[in-house]
Amino acid sequence: MAIRKIVIHPADILEQTCTEVVKFDRKLAKILDDMYDTMIEYDGVGLAAPQIGLDERIAIVDIDDEQGTIEMINPRILKTSGEQTGPEGCLSFPGLFGEVTRPDFVKIEAFDRKGRKYALEAEGFLARAIQHEIDHLDGILFTTKVTRYLEEDELKGVESE
Repeated sequence: MAIRKIVIHPADILEQTCTEVVKFDRKLAKILDDMYDTMIEYDGVGLAAPQIGLDERIAIVDIDDEQGTIEMINPRILKTSGEQTGPEGCLSFPGLFGEVTRPDFVKIEAFDRKGRKYALEAEGFLARAIQHEIDHLDGILFTTKVTRYLEEDELKGVESE
């Protein structure tokens, strides 16, 4: 495993729609392993492939709960409902945090590292993290959804995605 360099905004790759993954092989498994190590190294709760310079629809989320690490390849949002507003950060925007409103519930469909399709439902913070990472794969940055930027003293225990 290797720690990859985080792409910092501004960078074109952060604002483009990523390419679908078609090969589920050892290279993909290594990318996922590297993404996990990189996310942990930088104290994040999610990471998308464009954040390490790759034009591929790959993202991971791990909010340190019973779900463990969620690997999402070619994820699609099937359904959302409700609403939540809360603080978000992003490893590609070091030190920047803002309040973002997103659906409180999300149902997605994605593939795992072996190419098996699965569906997942999430609520609350996990739903927020999943949507943040899928946005990255579509070139959408959290800064386009911020309603208010937050000062450091407002950030008790906020993690970057």
